[in-house]
Amino acid sequence: MEPRAAITKLNNRALPWKHCIHLTLLLVHLSSPGVKATCRILRCNSDFVAATLDLGSSGSSGGGGAEGGASTAALSREAMNAGYCSALRSYAMCTRRMARACRGDLAYHSAVQGIEDLLIQHRCPRAGPTAQPRPLPQGTLSGDACLYERSFFSRERRMPEYLHCSVFGDPHVRTFNHDFQTCAVQGAWPLVDNEYLYIQATSSPTREGTQATALTKITIIFKNMRQCVDQQLYQAELDNVPAAFADGSVWSGERRGHHSLTVRTQSPGQHAEIRAAHIGTLLVVRQSGRSLGLSVRSPRGIMEAFGPEQDLQLCVWGCPPSQRLNTLRPLSPDPPPPFALSAQTHCAALLPDRDIYYHACVFDLINSGDLNSSMAAINALQDAMSMISDVQTLHLLPVASSLQHHAHLDLLLLLLLLGLSLR
Repeated sequence: MEPRAAITKLNNRALPWKHCIHLTLLLVHLSSPGVKATCRILRCNSDFVAATLDLGSSGSSGGGGAEGGASTAALSREAMNAGYCSALRSYAMCTRRMARACRGDLAYHSAVQGIEDLLIQHRCPRAGPTAQPRPLPQGTLSGDACLYERSFFSRERRMPEYLHCSVFGDPHVRTFNHDFQTCAVQGAWPLVDNEYLYIQATSSPTREGTQATALTKITIIFKNMRQCVDQQLYQAELDNVPAAFADGSVWSGERRGHHSLTVRTQSPGQHAEIRAAHIGTLLVVRQSGRSLGLSVRSPRGIMEAFGPEQDLQLCVWGCPPSQRLNTLRPLSPDPPPPFALSAQTHCAALLPDRDIYYHACVFDLINSGDLNSSMAAINALQDAMSMISDVQTLHLLPVASSLQHHAHLDLLLLLLLLGLSLR
C-alpha cells in the first residue's frame, strides 16, 4: 500500500489539473436529470452494509485456555475475512450490473474505487463465493404475499413508487425515466424484460419508401411466481385485442378469494386492461387507428429487477440511438404546407398543450395521412393522466428541448475545460 500511496501523492503534485477536469466532467454530467433517474447505486451500498452487519459479532465468543483462545480467535478472524471478501465480491457484481445506468455518477465511481481498494487491503481473491442474499421479510410470506401493495406497505409503512411507460403511434416511446423518443425500429423488440414480466412489441412498415412503422403485435408474459401465479401469456394483434389470456381465461392465480391476474375490457376487440396484483402492475392495450398502443404502471422495485444480460428494454433505456427519429420532423418527404397546417390545427384542437403528445399526433398524422391516427396520442395521454400521480411530469416538452439542454451542458463543459487549460 505504501508504494501505491507514494505514486498517488506524486501524481497529485505533478498533474493537479487532471483531477480538476475529472471533477468538472462529473459535476456537469451529474447536473443532467437523466443520470440520477436510473442509477440505483444506493441499492448496492445497502446490500453490502446488510451483508456485513453480522460479521463483527462472530468473533465475540470466548475460548477455553490461552492456546485454545488464540486458535479460536485466528479461525474467527479468518472466517470474518472470508465473509467480508464474499460481501465485497457481491458488491462488485452489483456495481457491474449498474455500470450502464450509472455512467458519470460520482457516488458510483467512488464505490467502484472503494471496492477495489478494499479487495486489495483484505487480500481477497477475485473469484470465489459471494454473499447470499438476505431472506425476504416474513411479511412477504403472509396472506398478503400475492397482493403487492399490501405486502409492500406492511414492510415499508408506505406505498411503492410507481413508474410509467407508454408505446404508441409510429411508434413513440415514453420511458420510465420520462424520456420521449420516436423510433424507427422494425420487427420484435423487448419493452420490458425482468424477473417478473416480459413484454415484446412488434412493429411493421406502414408506407413504402419511408421509415414509418406502427405497432402491430404486443406479447406479454407474466412469469411464474411461487405460490401466486403460474406463467401466463397475453397476445394482442392488429384488429384483435382480446379481453382474455391466450388460454381463453380472464383471470389466473386465485389465492384467498383474490386473483393475481385479471383481464377486462371497455371496448371488445379494441381495448384490454390487465391487472397483475401480485406485482402491483397495470397494463392497458389499445388499438388506435391502424396501430396498437401499450401503457404500463408498475412499482420501481418490479421494473428494476433485472440482470446485466437484460440490457435491451425500450421502456427502460429507450430505443437504440441509431433507431431514433426527430419527432419534430415527420418522415413524409416535404408534405404540402396546407396539409401540414391542417395536421397541426387538427391536433391542436384535440391536444391544446404543445407537449410530446401534440407533436406525436402531428408526426403520425402527416406520415399516415389518416385522421384516426391522432387517437393514438390522445389515448396515450389519457392513460398517462390516470397512471402518473405527479402532474408536473405529465406534459413533457418535445425532444428538441432535451437536445438544447444537452447542447447547453456540452457548451458549459467546453468553456470550463478551456478555462482550466488556460490557467
